[in-house]
Amino acid sequence: MTKTWHRPTLWLAGVMALLLLGTLVGLLVDDRVIQGSSVWLKPMKFALSLAVYSATLSWMLSLPHKGKRWTSLLATVIALIMSVEVALIALQGSRGAFSHFSKESDPYNHAVQFAFGFVNIVFLSAIALALVLTFQRATDRPVFRAVRTGLALTVLGISVGYLMLFANPRHTTAIDGEGRTVGLDGGHGVGGPDGGPGLPLTGWSTTGGDLRVPHFFGLHGLQVMIVLALLTARLAERNRLRVVLVGGLGYFGLLALLTWQALHAEPLTKPGATTLAAGGALAVATALGLWWALRSGTPAGPRPGAGESPTAKSPVHSSE
Repeated sequence: MTKTWHRPTLWLAGVMALLLLGTLVGLLVDDRVIQGSSVWLKPMKFALSLAVYSATLSWMLSLPHKGKRWTSLLATVIALIMSVEVALIALQGSRGAFSHFSKESDPYNHAVQFAFGFVNIVFLSAIALALVLTFQRATDRPVFRAVRTGLALTVLGISVGYLMLFANPRHTTAIDGEGRTVGLDGGHGVGGPDGGPGLPLTGWSTTGGDLRVPHFFGLHGLQVMIVLALLTARLAERNRLRVVLVGGLGYFGLLALLTWQALHAEPLTKPGATTLAAGGALAVATALGLWWALRSGTPAGPRPGAGESPTAKSPVHSSE
């Protein structure tokens, strides 16, 4: 079956899995830190995230669809650029250096920061990929609806990353893993400097807003939506279509709420009253939507008419 999967992204998933193992070793044996976290934590998170994303993309492109030459090309571009990006992040971690936002004036850092600029091509490729797969006539409509929704969430997740360049203090300084003072321009924390107390493993701030939270949830909306479609595989098609629709709308709402929370300097673990109220309303609306989706997916058959046998069956045609 894997022969039909997209090869470059499948290979990238394997390489990232190996890199993940290497970063886990680094976490155990290297005690250097950057802003309170191991120098290997960021490479580990990027390796894990890209392994999951590229494996999902490889499987997704195995689904029957038109324009495979274009989708394969776009996915290959994404795979090539992201492999270089994560390799640079891992290299910077091994050097005890900042990978993003660094304003050091040496030629090597300029080259690294320039290379990170190619993420803009990844962003445009993700948009193009989403557009190509949006206009498809699919045999498994719920899965393709999940794919389209998930790709839109991924694009939004990437977009949140751009906020890190503008929503944070500029021209600040920090100490890198080798004890050097480094100039920074941008960051992920809102309402406080990067590097304060954070959650285990993720490092997400527990004292202020953190744009990495919506960035993460947006990037992995694709996996969530596909899993949702696959988990409902035993339901009727209309059930599945509506469950995916409601799930997608709920996830968009969650992404918007998490972005709002981060920009208002609220930690994920300490939401304010407005955030709690909005989250509660979103949860209720999503629950009602799922009730509607499941209930409407099993319509009762027509009542027997005059001269019609009570046991006679009449076909029910539905569309979504």
